[in-house]
Amino acid sequence: MILPKKIITKEDHNLGSFQQKLRNLVPPSLVFDEAAIKAIAAIEKDRHRVLGLLEFTFTLHRIKRERKKWIIIYYARENNGVGEAVAEFRISVGELKREGIDNCSDEDVELGMRGELTSFFPARQPPLVYGALEPCCMITIHDGESSKLTQWMVKTSNTKTSLKLMGENPMDSERVETGLTDFSAESLVENAKKSHNAKSFGPAKQRGEERRWIYANWKNWPEKITISTVKDDSEEVSHLCGEYIRAKCRQTINQSAMWIKSGSKDDQKLYLLIKPCTNRIGPDTAIISTSISHADSSCVLATLPRNWQPCDALNPKNHTLTDVSTMNWVPLDVKCYFSVSNVEVASPEKSPDVLVTVKGLRKADVVMLCRNDGSSKNTVQLNVTQGQKAQQTVRVFNSLCVAPILKYAAGNGLKYDLSPESPWVDISPPAGVIFGCCDTTIPPRPTESWVFDQERGTWERQSEPGASRRYYLALRDAPEPFQMWLDKKSSEVTVKCYPEVAAHQASRGLIEGRGSDVKNEISVRFRLADLTQQTDPVVDPFRVSNCDSEEMTSVSLKEPYKLYERQQKAVTKMCSIEDGNTLFEELEMSEQEMPGSAGWSLIAKATRETKISGGVIADAIGAGKTVISIAIIVRGIEKARHSRSFPNQSSATLVVVPPGLIDQWKSEIRKFAPSMKVISVYDYGSIGKIRVKDMIEADVVICPVDILESEGYMDNVVRKAEKNKKIYTPKLPKYTGQQEKNGADGVWIPSSSADPYGGANNPNNQKRRNESAYYTYVYLNSVEKLRKMEVDKQDKGLPLEFFEWERIIVDEIHESLCTTKDELKLAKEFSSENDSGFFQEKNRRAGRELLGITQKDVRRRPLLYRRAIFGLTGTPLLDSSSRVIELANLMGNTYVIGLSSHWRKLERESCRDIFLHNYLEPKQSREVRKHIYSKCQDYLQTACCRNKSGEEMKGIELITHTTTVPMTKEESILYKKSQSGINPSKQSLSIKPEDFDVT
Repeated sequence: MILPKKIITKEDHNLGSFQQKLRNLVPPSLVFDEAAIKAIAAIEKDRHRVLGLLEFTFTLHRIKRERKKWIIIYYARENNGVGEAVAEFRISVGELKREGIDNCSDEDVELGMRGELTSFFPARQPPLVYGALEPCCMITIHDGESSKLTQWMVKTSNTKTSLKLMGENPMDSERVETGLTDFSAESLVENAKKSHNAKSFGPAKQRGEERRWIYANWKNWPEKITISTVKDDSEEVSHLCGEYIRAKCRQTINQSAMWIKSGSKDDQKLYLLIKPCTNRIGPDTAIISTSISHADSSCVLATLPRNWQPCDALNPKNHTLTDVSTMNWVPLDVKCYFSVSNVEVASPEKSPDVLVTVKGLRKADVVMLCRNDGSSKNTVQLNVTQGQKAQQTVRVFNSLCVAPILKYAAGNGLKYDLSPESPWVDISPPAGVIFGCCDTTIPPRPTESWVFDQERGTWERQSEPGASRRYYLALRDAPEPFQMWLDKKSSEVTVKCYPEVAAHQASRGLIEGRGSDVKNEISVRFRLADLTQQTDPVVDPFRVSNCDSEEMTSVSLKEPYKLYERQQKAVTKMCSIEDGNTLFEELEMSEQEMPGSAGWSLIAKATRETKISGGVIADAIGAGKTVISIAIIVRGIEKARHSRSFPNQSSATLVVVPPGLIDQWKSEIRKFAPSMKVISVYDYGSIGKIRVKDMIEADVVICPVDILESEGYMDNVVRKAEKNKKIYTPKLPKYTGQQEKNGADGVWIPSSSADPYGGANNPNNQKRRNESAYYTYVYLNSVEKLRKMEVDKQDKGLPLEFFEWERIIVDEIHESLCTTKDELKLAKEFSSENDSGFFQEKNRRAGRELLGITQKDVRRRPLLYRRAIFGLTGTPLLDSSSRVIELANLMGNTYVIGLSSHWRKLERESCRDIFLHNYLEPKQSREVRKHIYSKCQDYLQTACCRNKSGEEMKGIELITHTTTVPMTKEESILYKKSQSGINPSKQSLSIKPEDFDVT
């Protein structure tokens, strides 16, 4: 054959379509000639142990894309092709070797195909061979070259020889360039001596691998290395000799270590570089290769002793190396044939649920497929999802059906277009069914109640007896998006696809916990996707747009103050949200992968167009976010006053601020709109002095975001909700707010009856999750009861949660977003440097509870509003999609894809539910990640504005005036008493706004 040149040209092409062409070309199975296997085995007494491969068939395992090449992998397996792999035939298509480093020409790149046969028997049968196995034979077909002119090459034993490597011109080593210091090197020496490392270091030292632990002469590497022979003057060894100059490039090659042989243009280019031991079971080794990539194993000409390092070339004692291995290959006539198969694949258009059918299986194949099925029925559904037996069935299906199915799809197509650009298909639910509301498809989780454990002194979750078992059975019987049926009589496998299942999954995220009206506003579309054709999304930093395109809204403030044009435009955008004129398409997706190795996935997309009720003003500090908010209040003040109603509908805008900003806000309102009635709430003590009538008739109520931390406030909420009954009031947990890893990487953890969830959840962390969940449970239940109270206008001490506000404005909204421990540390360091104060994590927790972060139904959140909720921030935390999703959730519960599985929900879940989340939640493909990013950006574009950034504010000088006021003893006592909201033990004459901590 002649390799088709069009397949491996460097012209631009669609990767998905190229893969389809490649899959359509390659055969489902291969067979090596018996005579060829015996000929390979005859070399050096079957050193590769290939004789055991006689009569094995190599079946296509997968086609994957790597850097500048495609890899086609065939496996020979035991047990009729469904057992463990005993050999691999790997075909590389594309770039086989690269000689140049910078600005490579076409001559520096070798294109073509390479096939490598590797037997796994040396690693499976004594005497065992450890480490990476080398190919036993190889064939290379260059671009445009006929296979008739190409011979197979068989690997023989390496030849041992001696070389002399002499270095000149010492220069900084890679370790020095990356910042390794003497202290680091000394620490490595001390670490090797510690008891927990002694067992590993001792044997490593005996094997001559102590340099993996201790660096010697590590600071200098030679700029030039001269290689010469010692005794062996053979052509293979002499070819390696010459001067090698260190390459100037850094960080693009392993350990930045590469020396290039200098010579004429006609000489073959050789490279001295470091080949890493990728599985870390041995040291990295130096090699001499014809390729700049250590991954091109077929290009390696010689391997240096594994304890050699470049610094040795500068030490005369280490110049001579006596254990250099040179690679040897001999030509051999090897034949490989396409295996003939009677399997036929079809994709019937008229059968709505049938995706593909596979006919022509052998009787032995049918027996293997249904060996775990004890049914006597002629047609059975194959178990491909539940338990270990399902994995056995999937492996048989992969071996027999996947390759023919993929080949058929590549050549003929299916009833559904698999390309990434394929259109979405509309889907409607059956009559009488609403997507997302089917308890058969998505069984509801067992309800939980709380009981007090007298022995442990803690509140524990409890479900009905047998609830978990019933839930498990419901999950087991729930319909699957893909089903595989086997007709034993006709030897036919049918793969069925049910998009309705994925549609229910996607819709449930948008519907669950958001009120009864949402379910009637959902539309769903789906498509079948080939995951291998999807490309990684281009993810740029999130951007917040300005309001330049908006009209200006004029608002009358106290003379002589007027809004700037940019501020008037910001008012326009926020008022459009408040008036219900801003639309946003909410989105949730469900991805259900087809069992097996086909790489197909059913993706459903549920959408809902809604009017958002929240926005964010993200101007820089000092750009006037406060006055914009006051203007929004002033604009709607008359309408708000007309909407006030007893017992709980207040005309006030609730302004939620960090505790140190209450008086600042009050001062700003007095400055720009002095006619508005303002009530300041500092703590629980302030609440006790305010009548219901005053709250209803106010224009603005200002409260601290962490009022739940105020001593007595939560007690008051619970007491009034329970009509003064004595009931335990939990304290706000200390440890919520940190994302936890709920899995173990690279460690096998057996489960037991005492720990059914595999030990992945730390007991202390689960205790904290229980505390958080119980606090939220008590708080939300108390708020719900509180709103059913009968009150009098003269009653005092009603919590803020009792009232319904005209709107809510949350200042410094970023303080309540998810924050990692590292970010808290940096924030504390920053505050100490610029004297700006530090917002404690407990304040952040209290703010998240007050804003109802775990409640998806805004009508059941602690703080109610009629028109809108706005957030103000000068430093928006928009470095990840999780933060944008949480921001949208806080600001009016706008649903951005991924909210249902956001980690805020998981930080209050039980061990069982976290396990179920990890088990049931599908992995996010590139398609889903792309939509997450785009929807986050859409939300920022729709609901947020930033007319002045920090860069634009740099030219404005901040002038601080400090006035010293002498106080008498009586005045100092009154000043301390005025510090409402400050613990008496912390009241001071030097108090700062950021020190206000109401606990």
